[in-house]
Amino acid sequence: MIESFDGKMPRVSELAHVHPLACVRGDVEIGDHCMVWPGAVITADAGTIRIGKCTIIEDNSSLHVGTYEDWLKTERGVLEIGDYVTIGHGAVVHGRKIGNHALIGMNAVVLQHVEIGESCIIAAGAVVPVGMKIPARSFVAGVPAKVKSELKKEQAYWVGDGFEERNTYYIDYIRKLKDSQTGGGDAAEG
Repeated sequence: MIESFDGKMPRVSELAHVHPLACVRGDVEIGDHCMVWPGAVITADAGTIRIGKCTIIEDNSSLHVGTYEDWLKTERGVLEIGDYVTIGHGAVVHGRKIGNHALIGMNAVVLQHVEIGESCIIAAGAVVPVGMKIPARSFVAGVPAKVKSELKKEQAYWVGDGFEERNTYYIDYIRKLKDSQTGGGDAAEG
């Protein structure tokens, strides 16, 4: 479901795919070749959410911008998510900025005003505290989350070349979804 809030309608690239069981509301911009999976909720009711190209928002994740305090001060928050980012299943993201090629693990929580550098991995289940600034190429884990190390070679695969390979798969997946919805392509032949 894509719906307006307070007169602001989400802007979704024609090359992106938002599953019908996902909810995108308010001042949201979704870039080319993005995927928003079932159960994901992206709500920009107190600010703006910008999602770069080739980003994947997996099942049951929640992205939200702004806080009640921001609303009281009439400040509008901004959540910027870069290109080639993966937001894992069940993750909750309120942060300010997520750099390109970052991976937010399943059920991780990224609290308000967090800035995550490029090519970072936030481990599954981590809770990133309010205002944390994470340098590029960091591996972050724990409750509360802490930078554990710079990415090792095998970890970097998940945010670099490995993501590029998976992204080719996802772009093809979007094409197949759109073909099946319009009755074209392989789905019509089966």
